[in-house]
Amino acid sequence: MTDTHTEIAFLPLGGTGEIGMNLNLYRSRSPAGEHWLAIDCGIGFGGTELPEVDVMMADPSFIAERRDRLTGLVITHAHEDHIGAVAWLWPQLRCPVYASPFAAMVLRRKLSEAQLQNEVRILPLPLGGALSIGPFSLRTFRMAHSTPESLAIAIDTPHGAILHTGDWKLDPDPLVGPPTDEEGLRALGDEGVLAIVCDSTNAMVEGHSGSESDVRRGLRDAIAGLSGRVAVTCFASNVARVESIAMAAEEAGRSVALVGRSLRNLNTAARDCGYLRDVQQFLSEDDALSVPDDNLLMIVTGSQGEPRSALARIAADTHPNIALGEGDTVVFSSRVIPGNERAVNTVQDNLVRRGVHLITDSEATVHVSGHPAREELRRLYQLVRPRYSVPVHGEWRHLAAQADLAAEMQAEPVMLEDGDILSFGSGRPEIVDSAPVGRLVLDGGRLLPLNGGVLSARRRMLYNGVVLASIAVDEDGHLMGRPKLSAPGLFDSQEAEAARVINEFAASMDSLPASLRHDDALLTEAARSALRRALGRKLQKRPLVDVHLLRI
Repeated sequence: MTDTHTEIAFLPLGGTGEIGMNLNLYRSRSPAGEHWLAIDCGIGFGGTELPEVDVMMADPSFIAERRDRLTGLVITHAHEDHIGAVAWLWPQLRCPVYASPFAAMVLRRKLSEAQLQNEVRILPLPLGGALSIGPFSLRTFRMAHSTPESLAIAIDTPHGAILHTGDWKLDPDPLVGPPTDEEGLRALGDEGVLAIVCDSTNAMVEGHSGSESDVRRGLRDAIAGLSGRVAVTCFASNVARVESIAMAAEEAGRSVALVGRSLRNLNTAARDCGYLRDVQQFLSEDDALSVPDDNLLMIVTGSQGEPRSALARIAADTHPNIALGEGDTVVFSSRVIPGNERAVNTVQDNLVRRGVHLITDSEATVHVSGHPAREELRRLYQLVRPRYSVPVHGEWRHLAAQADLAAEMQAEPVMLEDGDILSFGSGRPEIVDSAPVGRLVLDGGRLLPLNGGVLSARRRMLYNGVVLASIAVDEDGHLMGRPKLSAPGLFDSQEAEAARVINEFAASMDSLPASLRHDDALLTEAARSALRRALGRKLQKRPLVDVHLLRI
């Protein structure tokens, strides 16, 4: 048990008030000093609001500045929004990582791709049990979810445990792994739970999320009568779903091939951890080419419409090995993550254009959520009986919906957002301070601040275009010849609008004072201003402009 003089505080740097990018911190402060524990380190996606962004993650600068006091990073489960940023952010954290066997296997592959496999110390997280990390006394509880070995973390404090649920649901038959440990959670509630920090994703959904066993039956029924090639797309980390798809395929007399790197990686991790024992080894993409159409089922990555995913390339007919067309079927065994609607719709439109038949969860029971609906949330509150509820993992409408439910269940809700530092003591938890937060964008192999100069310029180019002018001046700074203008996406160099802009720009350059003409830096900046004025009057836009100056 934590010393009675210890204060525990909770600080989300990402994942509260948004979907994805989960990065949570707990602080232990006592006369012996201050220590921090991180829980989860995941990615998010840009979506339609941020078209210049593919993958992003929470900025860890606050805790990176305190990494000498960071005792460890605990991974609750192997989903990308909880584990996907570790390989990118660990160099700033440099702490031990605690993970279950399956999550550790997934993480090692990611670290190997980032050439960090020999640097990161990965320690075992018990699948139900106790451990200490620095001054933090923890207990883990197995939770059913849509990936194996998902864990809730209880942090002991002098005033009762704080239960950090991670992602979870109540599934009586999850197929892979045991159901949620309701008896263990009830026993924790009997001891006294101060607060629950709880998944809010489906807090607006009445009823129950459904069982993976229902999906197994639904997939079997949906696939049984199909002809032609069949492709099923799902989250690669949902091992139970992959197993169900494979079993349905085998019953229908179809061989199963994996299409997409993340599926191949997760298949290896799952089999290394003892999962997928009841299904045959999967075929490769090359093997699939020799299988008759009516005897082939492919499990394909790209359920969220990711532009570079296998399914997106198949839909656009640009995949090097796999093609789908008239008479074939694609089953979407997944839900659309908020923000990805347009990308998924584009993939589905492209498939239908090619004559492909689609099956989604609106036509058949081919998907259930891995997150708790309101009936399951009520059940967890009955088991745990927390004094306070801290909704996380969701957008604001999801957090508010759980707050209302918590109040109904006699738990006082405490609402907060990324950056709020919530202190737990003998009285009501209160926000005592704030920490700077931000987002980093994965751009190729580098991380860039979302609101930094590079991405700001990219957004400006995206909406307003870019204009590059090349001018030659003599030694006195006077124009030599006519400026050259390049404005892709705004106008063609041969059209009349371009000529008018060039004429106005040249006239402005001719009227510049002599004091600017002998300094290249001053003359270049004056030329940029003149070009902005010419463009603004003619185009009613504010594109990103630059001037290449050549003095002869």
